[in-house]
Amino acid sequence: MSKITLVGARDIALDRLVASDANVRRIKAGVSVEELAEDIARRGLLQSLSVRPIVGQGGEETGKFTVSAGGRRLAALKLLVKQKRLAKNAPVPCIVKTDGIEEEDSLAENTMREALHPLDQFRAFKTLHDQGVTIDEIAARFFVAPQVVRQRLKLAAASQKLLDLYVAEQLTLDQLSAFCVTDDHMLQQQVWEALQRSYSKEPFMIRRMLTEGAVKASDKRAIFVGMEAYEAAGGIVLRDLFSSDNGGWLQDVALLDRLAREKLSEAADALRAEGWKWSEFSIDFPYGHTNGLRRLPASNALLSDEEQASYEAALAEYNSLSEGYEGADDLPEEVDQRLAELEQVIAAVDERPAIYDPAEIARAGIFVSIDHAGALKVERGFVRPEDEAPAAPGETAAEAKSPNAQCGSHAGVGVEAVSSSASSSSTLDDEMETSPKLSDRLLSELTAHRTLALREALANDPDAAFLAAAHALALNAFYGAGGFETCVEIDAKSVLLGSHAPGLGDTPAARAISEAHGRWQLRLPEKSQDLWSWLVKLDGESRASLFAHCVGLSVNALHLAHDRRPRALVHADLLAEHRTLDMTTYWSPTVESYFGKVTKAQILAAVREAKGEATAQMIDHLRKTDMAAEAERLLQGAGWLPEILRTKNLDAPALLQDGGSASAGSPAAIDDVNLPAFLADVENDDGANIPMGSESEEPEHSAIAAE
Repeated sequence: MSKITLVGARDIALDRLVASDANVRRIKAGVSVEELAEDIARRGLLQSLSVRPIVGQGGEETGKFTVSAGGRRLAALKLLVKQKRLAKNAPVPCIVKTDGIEEEDSLAENTMREALHPLDQFRAFKTLHDQGVTIDEIAARFFVAPQVVRQRLKLAAASQKLLDLYVAEQLTLDQLSAFCVTDDHMLQQQVWEALQRSYSKEPFMIRRMLTEGAVKASDKRAIFVGMEAYEAAGGIVLRDLFSSDNGGWLQDVALLDRLAREKLSEAADALRAEGWKWSEFSIDFPYGHTNGLRRLPASNALLSDEEQASYEAALAEYNSLSEGYEGADDLPEEVDQRLAELEQVIAAVDERPAIYDPAEIARAGIFVSIDHAGALKVERGFVRPEDEAPAAPGETAAEAKSPNAQCGSHAGVGVEAVSSSASSSSTLDDEMETSPKLSDRLLSELTAHRTLALREALANDPDAAFLAAAHALALNAFYGAGGFETCVEIDAKSVLLGSHAPGLGDTPAARAISEAHGRWQLRLPEKSQDLWSWLVKLDGESRASLFAHCVGLSVNALHLAHDRRPRALVHADLLAEHRTLDMTTYWSPTVESYFGKVTKAQILAAVREAKGEATAQMIDHLRKTDMAAEAERLLQGAGWLPEILRTKNLDAPALLQDGGSASAGSPAAIDDVNLPAFLADVENDDGANIPMGSESEEPEHSAIAAE
C-alpha cells in the first residue's frame, strides 16, 4: 500500500484568486465576513485556502485560481483590500489541487469539520481570563457581548461533577446555567442529588432550590439597606447571569436583618432629637400597632400667596392634561414628562412636614419602620395612655380630656334611679330650700322625657341624625372618648387584625386606610369637645366621607373558629356584592399567603380550576413545597381566588331596592337562613308579638356597629 502524499501550501497573490461557482455553501445567512476580516487583521490567516487552477480552452493554465474551499476567508481578505488595509496582491497561503471533484472538496470542508464543544469554549475563555485578559478584551476579540463572556466564565466555574454530566448529555445547557446561580459546588451537588428523587428537573426548579431561604433583591429590607452596604459588610449576593433575576438574591438573611435594624436605630435616634419622648423601631410593625394610642393633632406650614398660586396652577394643569388624555393607551413623551414634573410640585406641597405643639411633643413618640417600597417610614405624634396629662381632681381621665362628658352619663328611658334614704326623709327645711339643685330621681324623670323627645326629633330629621351618628363615630375612632362625649350611644368597634394575617400593614388596603386616617387626623379639631361645632360647619360631602371612613373601620368579616357569627358573614357577602368588591385588587395567591397553608389536593384543585386538568397533572407528582411554589408561578396574574374571597355577581351592577320584591339583602331574601330567636319577632308574656324597635320595659342597649 502506497503512502499518502500531502500537497504543501504555496503563496499565491490575492488578486489572482476568484470565488468558485462549485462552492456548495450558497446560503450566507449568519455568516459574518466583517468579523472574520477583523480577526484576520488582528491575528493573520490561520488556515490555508484550497484552490484549483483555471485553464483556458486549450487546457493551458491562465495564472488564476478558483477557491473551492475557503470562500468566506477569501471574501474577508478582499474586504480588507477594499478598506485599504491589505495589498491587493498580498501573498495568500493556498493548497493547489488538480485531481478529484471540486464540489466534493467544498462539501467535505463544510461537513467533515467538528464543531467546538461549548464546554471547550467556556474553558478557553477561562484560560484567557486567568492569563490576564479582561472580560471586555475577550468580548472584543471574539465579537460577543461582555455579558456572554461572563456567562461562559460562570459555566466554566461550575462543579466538575456537573460539567461531566453536561458532557455526557445528562444535563442540558439550560439546567447547567440554572446551577450557576451559586458558586457553592457542594450546594450544587446536593441539589443535583435531590433532583434525582424528583420527576421535575426544570431549570426554574433548580434555581428555586438553590435560592431557598435567600431574600430577593426586591425585598424591602434589601432596598432599605442597599446592595453596596450589604456587600461591604460581607454579604453574598446570588446572581443569575442567564435570566432576569431582578437584582439577585441576598444569601445572608441574618446579616441583612441586622443591618436594617442598625440603620433604623440610627434613624430613630436622629428623629428623637426633634424632642419626642420615645421612639420605637422595627423592620415591620404588626398591623394595628397604634391602636389605643392618641395621635397628636398637627398642622402644615402656611403657604405664601406665591406658593399657593403655583400649587393651584400645577393642580389645574395636571387635571387638564389627565382629562385630555384619559383613555389613551400611550402618552406622548413630553406630556408624560410634564405630568411627572407637576406631580413633584403637587407632592412637595401636599407632603410638607407636619407641625406639632412642642409641649405635646414632649409626651409623645414616634414609630420608625420600613415601608412597602423600602423607604424609611416615620409615624409621628402618638401618645401612650400613661403619658397623658393627669386628670384634674374630681375628674376621670376621659372627663379630663372631654369637659362636656355629662351628656352621655344620663339614664335612658326605663332606667329607674333609686333615691337615697336622705331624700326619702326630707325635712321641712329641705322643702323650703330655694337652691336650683334637684333630686337625682327628679333629674332622671325629667331627662327621660327629654331623651324621648330627642329620639322623636332625630327620627324626623335624617340630616341631624346623620350628623349625630357621624359625631359619635368620629369620637370613637379619633378621640377614644366614646360614650363620655355624646348622648348618641353608638359603639363602633374595630377588631384588631394584625395577629390574624402577617404582613397586613404592607397591603394596598391597609396603606389606603392609614393614609386616609392620617389626613382626617390632621383636619379634625384638637379637642373632642370642639368636634360637634366643627362637624356642623363641615360641608356635606366631607361629612359623608368622614362618616364612611368611620363606618369602614368597624367592619369585621373575620371567620374565627371560636367566634361563630354566620349571620354577620352572610351580611359581609351581601356588602361585598353591593360594592362589587374585587379581591384580586387586594390579594393574590402565593406560597406565603395560601399555597403553603393548604393540602396538596387543595393546591391541585386551585390549579385545575384556573388552568385546567392538563396543567394540574404537570405538577401532581411534586413534593408539597415544590408544588406550592410552582402553583404560585402558574397562577400569577390568573385572577384566581379561593371561594371565601370571591364576590357573587361581580360583574352585575349594585342595586338598592326601594320597594316591590325583596332585594338580595332584605330579610325576605334570606329567610332560608334560620334566624336566632332574639332577631325574630319577640313574644311578650301574653304571647303577643312585639315588633323589633318598639319600646319595652327593659333598658335599651347601645347599637353595635361591629362585633
